[in-house]
Amino acid sequence: MIEVALATFVTLFVTIDPVGLAPIFVALTQGMDQATRNRIALHAALIAVGVLAAFGLAGERMLGLIGISLPAFRIAGGMLLFLIAVEMLFERRTQRREKSAEEAPGHDPTVFPLATPLIAGPGALATMILLMGQHSGAPGTQAIVLAVMAGVVLTAYMLFRLSGLVERVLGPLGINMVTRLLGMLLAALAVQFVLDGLGDVGLLPAEVQ
Repeated sequence: MIEVALATFVTLFVTIDPVGLAPIFVALTQGMDQATRNRIALHAALIAVGVLAAFGLAGERMLGLIGISLPAFRIAGGMLLFLIAVEMLFERRTQRREKSAEEAPGHDPTVFPLATPLIAGPGALATMILLMGQHSGAPGTQAIVLAVMAGVVLTAYMLFRLSGLVERVLGPLGINMVTRLLGMLLAALAVQFVLDGLGDVGLLPAEVQ
């Protein structure tokens, strides 16, 4: 159980990247008072938890309805996460997120772009389907995955509330360093997803996985 919780936390943490989101939250809520910022952070976190949980619980069924096997989705999901890792390593992910923030309509960023796609983005949604699919038929383990996911989003929420302090303490250089370290870890996790998918269809021997 501890191994499942730890693997889930690491995978979702590097995919969602709460530390990297903190300065973007500051930019999205610039000029707002602290009470408004806290409200936006809370609502965005709740919406993101709902979206991620829905995809985790119903994602495998949706894949089955359209004829996509879980091994195929594992391979595709691993490739998607690897692309996100490359973006993190070469600073493209931050640029894309900042562009999404600039294109956000109106003055309330709660649903778009904060809840989705910044927190519950394509990588996080794919990760939830993959993690829940790995433990299909084990409701207790799936409950742990959902609880850890909520914990990761809670971490993002807390960092949003402390975003000004986080940005000042880490600075651009610190945030860049953390993002690149998380990118390396995510790249390794992405390759593991691909190996698992290939192993599921018998293309790799068990000792390679």
